[in-house]
This record gives sequence, structure tokens and C-alpha cells, in this order.
Amino acid sequence: MARKSSRNTDILTDTKNTTSPKIYSMLVELVNADREDLAEDVLKADYLLEYTSTCIKDKDYREAKHIIVMAKERIDKVEKFGFDVEYLMYLYDGIKAKIKNK
Repeated sequence: MARKSSRNTDILTDTKNTTSPKIYSMLVELVNADREDLAEDVLKADYLLEYTSTCIKDKDYREAKHIIVMAKERIDKVEKFGFDVEYLMYLYDGIKAKIKNK
């Protein structure tokens, strides 16, 4: 089967310019493994982590604690299928530490 790229799959086309290179490489890996459902979960987890960070900046720690749990569920789902989520966990741990300090 031909390797999928941003030219022939919608999820990669839509996210190439809006995600970090590390997240994009995770998406490429998942799409090429025919796991677009998990690629969607990676995108959602990335968004939730960004939103959590915004909540922390706005000092809305209650909302941040609620959203970080949702992000962790998405990350765990992808990890359960054996895909590398090291970068997402790095982001998660950094954001979680900011919440614990407050």
C-alpha cells in the first residue's frame, strides 16, 4: 500500500500547518498504520493540552484540572494501542506540574 501524505489524506492536509512537527509526525505514523481514529484522538489531546495551558494562564485552575483529565484519557487510549506518546506525555507532565503548583 502506498504511503499516505498530506496530499492524499484529509487529516494530514488539515493539520500540517497548524500542529507542531512532533505532533504531525505522530499523525503521519498513525494514518500510515490505518489508525485515523487514533490520529483524531492525538489531535484532540493536543487541543485539550493547549486549552488547559490557556486556563492556567487565565488562572482558571478548576477548569484546567477538569480538562487535563480528559486529555490524559485520550493519551492513554492511543498508548493502549502501542503507539509512541512520549511527546504528549512530556507536554502533559509539564502542564500538570503547573496545576499542582497552584
